[in-house]
Amino acid sequence: MKENSFKLARNTYMDKLKMYVPIVDRVHGKLHPEFHDVRRVFDVLDDKLNQSNLDLKNEFEALKVITNHYKVPHDVCESYEAVYQMLEELNKAYDESAVV
Repeated sequence: MKENSFKLARNTYMDKLKMYVPIVDRVHGKLHPEFHDVRRVFDVLDDKLNQSNLDLKNEFEALKVITNHYKVPHDVCESYEAVYQMLEELNKAYDESAVV
């Protein structure tokens, strides 16, 4: 079932993202202020998931705009890249599952 792909992605990535996003924001936010917006949108997404609200379309659309469709800047660390990859995978699973 397609909804399971989002559940699997959520279970796979959310704990790591909750750990990485604040660290990447602290380390790279000064040179990449757009990451402050990534963190803000991620926090909303996480809050919604914690409330079992699966209407995440606006958050994923915002993340795509902020990140230029998850394009990794050339001057960042592997953790920054990992965050974008995990967010993109979560976004793809959400789109494929048509949860809402």
